[in-house]
Amino acid sequence: MRGHFITFEGGEGSGKSTHAATLAQRLKERGIDIVLTREPGGSTGAEIIRHIILSGIAKPLGAETETILFAAARDDHVRTTIRPALTDGKWVICDRFIDSTRVYQGILGQVDGKLIRGLERVTVGAQMPELTFILDVPAAVGLARAKTRRGTGVADRFESESVENHERMRQAFLALAKMEPKRIVVVDGRAPRDVVSERIWAAVRERLLGEKPDEQVNENTVHAVESAAP
Repeated sequence: MRGHFITFEGGEGSGKSTHAATLAQRLKERGIDIVLTREPGGSTGAEIIRHIILSGIAKPLGAETETILFAAARDDHVRTTIRPALTDGKWVICDRFIDSTRVYQGILGQVDGKLIRGLERVTVGAQMPELTFILDVPAAVGLARAKTRRGTGVADRFESESVENHERMRQAFLALAKMEPKRIVVVDGRAPRDVVSERIWAAVRERLLGEKPDEQVNENTVHAVESAAP
């Protein structure tokens, strides 16, 4: 039986890595084999490209070049990590995937959507995520969290963008969710961590495990995309 593919998206400091790991642990407790991965990265070749991208040395080359670098990393990641795991019946949980490229390079970098979609067809093909969580927090909140997380470290290529650009990216993620409601679930990342985790778990149980969550949890699983805070 083929595995399931879940991705986590959202702005910096929205809690993607934390909740991806939490979900992976809950599924492991169910006896499900999990591959927890990330982008850019997740495979040997992709991790090398990750260093190039996040260091910022490719930024002067332009958004199109960065997009192609992301695509090269994604191609290696899909071929060597994601596709084999799904074929083996494992569940794959990925911290960032195609939606980050659509938002960061497509919206912020103004890269032609035809280029992005063409690269998706080549690198992703049929390996589209079945369920994507967008953890939504105001840009200022997310950037403050990211700053606390890195401590005295230097902001990476994307954390160093202005708060205005991060808010634009936030709105772009929410716009994607409106366009693909069957795949994308928006979760209010400002809620307490355990509340966010339960909302994510309820959606996974209902959509991928075929279980009906408790009525009270189900009613509060996710806030509607239309009511997401601006």
